Amino acid sequence: MTASTPATASSARGLTKTYGSGAAAVHALAGVDVDFAAGAFTAIMGPSGSGKSTLMHLLAGLDQATSGSVRLGDTEITTLDDDSLTRLRRDRIGFVFQSFNLLPMFTAEQNITLPLELAGSKVDPEWFDLLCTTLGLGERLTHRPSELSGGQQQRVAIARALITRPDVVFADEPTGNLDSRAGAEVLSFLRRSVRELGRTVIMVTHDPTAAAYADRVVLLADGRIAGDIADPTPESVLAGLEALRALEAPVTDGVRA
Repeated sequence: MTASTPATASSARGLTKTYGSGAAAVHALAGVDVDFAAGAFTAIMGPSGSGKSTLMHLLAGLDQATSGSVRLGDTEITTLDDDSLTRLRRDRIGFVFQSFNLLPMFTAEQNITLPLELAGSKVDPEWFDLLCTTLGLGERLTHRPSELSGGQQQRVAIARALITRPDVVFADEPTGNLDSRAGAEVLSFLRRSVRELGRTVIMVTHDPTAAAYADRVVLLADGRIAGDIADPTPESVLAGLEALRALEAPVTDGVRA
């Protein structure tokens, strides 16, 4: 690879997803071709019903495509059986959700190391310490989720997603349950995990301010790629979304996610 040709962490070709059949069919994705660079922070945005959550679920192997292909690095995941998909998600993908999904009876440290425990793997103390330092969790490791703020809980969830050194972290509206200050803090840490720890993050969000923390924004509309914004700002993202809404025609073919 040359400096101008970064490795591709995740990609889709001719990706379609249809729910239902006949007159009731809903075409959530209608032929998506997209690449996501390794070592980058990419946001996926679009109007309600554009297919952004469906795209993330297919990229992460959480749902099955109707047609087309998805690759994680060099691995074609659309042809994997259930056991292979489970191993791939466990070993090579991290997840950060809107609702944190921490276990209330576990401490922050136990929540972070849980994926390794489930996989029967040992904790790398240097990587663990680096994560906790980068995410500002050093003094919170013995606390249970009920003793942490929402922003702290989400930082624990990010550390949990990163502990296995996954190829890609998928973040689904990670600041949706946070106030603006805590949300900005979490987004800053996601960006740091990319720039300082070399991780790859793909985030779905509806918030232009959140998207501006990313290196790139991919815009979706009606189940198709509709735009691409490099070095986004809140203003450029908002302008892109407004342009999509202005171009939207009345739906007559059931194309909605």
